[in-house]
Amino acid sequence: MVQHIPIVETAPTPFLGQLHLHWVTEDDTQAFAQRLATLDGVRNAVVELHGDLGAGKTTFVRHLLRALGVSGRIKSPTYAVVEPHEAPATPQAPALAIWHFDFYRFTDPREWEDAGFRDLFASPGLKLVEWADHARAVLPTPDLALALQTLADDSRAVNLTACTPHGQALLQGLDA
Repeated sequence: MVQHIPIVETAPTPFLGQLHLHWVTEDDTQAFAQRLATLDGVRNAVVELHGDLGAGKTTFVRHLLRALGVSGRIKSPTYAVVEPHEAPATPQAPALAIWHFDFYRFTDPREWEDAGFRDLFASPGLKLVEWADHARAVLPTPDLALALQTLADDSRAVNLTACTPHGQALLQGLDA
């Protein structure tokens, strides 16, 4: 019997390091986002955000975008699937393209091509992805995966996993 290779297959996510954090208040979320924003490598990273509804994924994204200098309204892309942003240029760095994806309602892989998501992920800039499991078959391997878990006292257990060498460098910069 001939065994056929699947056309689309989800590869296991590599594990190159992990960092465990505890965010007691939203101020902790904001402080971490500000710290991540200082790392040069974040400018061209894919960061997945995992957690239940209400775990703080979008709140973290808002704090990160503010720390990167994005002004104006920052809304959840739940219905639009993607919201584009641009962080302004600084004396140290050019303007930064940022895309915030939310694949919660994503059901049709054809939408990936039709919406031009392949081109967005191939372009330079920061990509922040909520509900990545809904689009796993078409997404690239993230550099960092951030898993948020709401605890009984409303604090957050946060696990960061480096999934690429680029993510590993980011993790080392955060752990320094």
